[in-house]
Amino acid sequence: MSVSRAAARLAPLLDLLRREDSWLIVVNADPDAIASAMALKRLFARRTRTTDIARINEIQRPDNLAMIHDLRIPLLPWREDLCAAYQRFALVDSQPSHNERFQQIPFSIVIDHHPLDPSQPVTAAYTDIRPEMGATSTILTEYLRALDVRLGARLATALQYGIRTDTASFARKATAADLRAYQYLTRHADASALNRIMQSEYLRSWLKYFSRAFASLHSVGKNGGYSFLGEVETPDLLVVIADFFSRVHGLAWIAVAGVYRDANAPDNAKIVVIFRGDGRRDLGKFAHDRMNALGSAGGHRNMARAEFPLDVVEKGRQIEAYVYSLLQ
Repeated sequence: MSVSRAAARLAPLLDLLRREDSWLIVVNADPDAIASAMALKRLFARRTRTTDIARINEIQRPDNLAMIHDLRIPLLPWREDLCAAYQRFALVDSQPSHNERFQQIPFSIVIDHHPLDPSQPVTAAYTDIRPEMGATSTILTEYLRALDVRLGARLATALQYGIRTDTASFARKATAADLRAYQYLTRHADASALNRIMQSEYLRSWLKYFSRAFASLHSVGKNGGYSFLGEVETPDLLVVIADFFSRVHGLAWIAVAGVYRDANAPDNAKIVVIFRGDGRRDLGKFAHDRMNALGSAGGHRNMARAEFPLDVVEKGRQIEAYVYSLLQ
C-alpha cells in the first residue's frame, strides 16, 4: 500500500483520538501483538492523555521474555477493573471472538491480520483486518510511515521481530508488503538486540516435553503428523514444538496437542491444538471444520490453533486418542 493510501485509511482512526481520553491497548501477548501494541501507542503519543498496554496471558516463552526485557516494554496484566480506568480500548493482532476476555471489552479499534469469521463480525468503530498480510506488525509499520512518525531503535526492533516470528523468517505466508516493512525497519533497528532475542528460544525445563513429543509422534495420512504432550505448563510449549516439527523433512503438516489448566481457573481445563504446515493443506480451514464446533478453531493456511474444553471428551476415553480421531 502506498504511503498516501495508508494515510487516507488512517483518517477515521485519528478522528477517534481525543486529548482527554486514556486508552488501553489489549493483547494476547506474542511478539507480533506486543510490537503492534507498541507501535499503536507510539502513534497515539501527544494525541491522547495516556496509553497503556495490557496482556490477557502469562508470558513464559523465553524469546518473548527476552524481547520484553531487552526492549524495556511495559505491560500490565489484564484485570476486569481496568475497564473503569480507561475511556477507550484497542485490540491488535486478534479479534474479540478469539478470547472470552476480549468479548467483555468495548473496543473502539481492532487491527489484525488473522482471517475474519463471517459469523462473528467485528463491530468496532475502526477496523483494519487484512488476512493477506503475514503480520500485524506490517500493518502498523505502514501506519507509522504514512504519518511520518520517527522510529526509535526499540520500536523498530520489536516490529522487525514481530514480522520475523509470524512469517517464520519469510518461510511462511508473507507478502511483498511484509518484506518492504522489514527492510524499512532494518534502517532503524538494533541488530544486536534482535539477535539476542532470537537466540533465546528454549528453557532447559522444556526439554522433557520434546521427549514426550518424539515418543508420541503418530502419522496422519501420507504426510501429516500428530503429537500429544499431556498436561503442559503453558500452551506456548505446543507452539515451540510444532514450530520445531515444521522443519522436519517429510512432514507436510503437524498437529501438537496438550491439556492446559489456567492457574486462575484450574477446573476449566482445555485442550489446545497447534497446527503448522507447508501450505499444501489449508490448516486454518481444516482446524475450523474439525474442531470449531467444540470451542474455537481457525487460522491461516500454514498455521492454525484450536481450543476446546477438556470435558468434551467422554469419560473413560483417552484424550490423546480423541484428538487423533478428530484429525482423521
